[in-house]
Amino acid sequence: MILSVSSIAERFRVALEDVREPDLALPELLPVHLARACARTLGVDAAGLSVTAGEGGRAPLGASSPTADLAERLQFTAGDGPCETAQRHQEPVFAAFADLQRRWPGFAGLLARHTPYRAVVALPIGETLAGPGAMDLFFTDESSVPELDVFEAMAVGDLTCAALGDAAIWAPWSPHGGPAWLHGPAARDRGRVWTAIGRVAMARRLSAPAALDVLRSTARSAGRTVDDLAGDVLAGRVDPAGLGRPDGRPPASD
Repeated sequence: MILSVSSIAERFRVALEDVREPDLALPELLPVHLARACARTLGVDAAGLSVTAGEGGRAPLGASSPTADLAERLQFTAGDGPCETAQRHQEPVFAAFADLQRRWPGFAGLLARHTPYRAVVALPIGETLAGPGAMDLFFTDESSVPELDVFEAMAVGDLTCAALGDAAIWAPWSPHGGPAWLHGPAARDRGRVWTAIGRVAMARRLSAPAALDVLRSTARSAGRTVDDLAGDVLAGRVDPAGLGRPDGRPPASD
């Protein structure tokens, strides 16, 4: 059945009401609210929203569940994946598990080890105030991917982008600059990564991209995410000068 844009918009509006919770009333949690509505409308296991943040970077905005949030951090730790590709080329990416293993083996291994997801669909959702946006859809059963209505998914992405745009215009901005939805928990955690990159770059006399590579390789070898490792660097629990060296590798998390 082919749905009209108006009927999809109505279903999305209903989903927004269905997933509304008092805890999501804070303006910085708008992306979490939207991600839950996306997952509900499209009938997928989880959804996540992100934007391009500078050259080679990505900022997560919010996800429909903690596991979906983890999946984004794993993709960032791996260094590439469906969402990166969808944002870079501005076209949808459909990846069953075999596709993930073939195109992004590092991410596929992390995803299988730490989450129940076995397929990902990544869709560009248009230009937000912060840059090009993307929506990740996660599936525990890869056989469900062909059942996704692409037109409906793209329409939901457009509605999500429009909601972020409306909030940027009409809602009060954050004291930190920009709309409040740019400063949710996931985005703040990723912001600490950029600070940690600076410390590693200074301590090791590396460029910022090389420092990020050090953080990523160290995090992967320790079975952690870059976001978690960056937190330890900033808290002083890990010496940035020793990252990636045989005698300076941080211990794996319990």
